[in-house]
Amino acid sequence: MTLVNFNNRTRNTAPYYNNVFDSLFSDAVTKNKMVDKSPNVNIYENETAYVIELAAPGLKKEDFQINLKKDTLSVWVEVKKDETQAAKDFTRKEFDYSSFARSFNLPDTADADKITAEYKEGILHISINKKDDSKLQHKEIVVS
Repeated sequence: MTLVNFNNRTRNTAPYYNNVFDSLFSDAVTKNKMVDKSPNVNIYENETAYVIELAAPGLKKEDFQINLKKDTLSVWVEVKKDETQAAKDFTRKEFDYSSFARSFNLPDTADADKITAEYKEGILHISINKKDDSKLQHKEIVVS
């Protein structure tokens, strides 16, 4: 396989036009990404718990609703627009606080009775304790 260097001569001769086109293209990509309104999450586990960190800046802890149904943990936010604020004429608007919903399937080792949530510095921290190993049912099945 041979690699060929690409020399875009128009970048050197007319940088203004290329910046406009690049800007239009990157705006289109950004807008397509904004269609998915669900926030980013980090999920990890330590020795005692499973932890979900959900990035949701600009909200209040009262905005969150967390529900556990069987083994599915659901988090949703319904943000109502405040119409009393004066409308701003944005040149560019990249962040918007809108409604979203996320669901997570919990493993069998999750203790549904010991789930805590805390909203701090724009991150919702959900901690799901693990069941005690002694409570887990282990059964050996003999092949006949």
